[in-house]
Amino acid sequence: MVKAVRGVLVECEPAIKSILVHIDSTHHHEFIIDDLDETHLFVKETMLQVLKQKLEERLKETYRPEEPLEDSE
Repeated sequence: MVKAVRGVLVECEPAIKSILVHIDSTHHHEFIIDDLDETHLFVKETMLQVLKQKLEERLKETYRPEEPLEDSE
């Protein structure tokens, strides 16, 4: 029997897509329905907000704001 799943087309840069695919693989593939090409994913509509939150958390972990250089006098 065929089961239809509602989804959302997500377009993003390849680097962000790579992070999304990694998040999906570490959560038992509960977010991504299909990996379409290098910049497009088809994501479960019901999981989109959770995936966005996970992406934001991952980006916060890797983002390092520049610290001002200290004067070495």
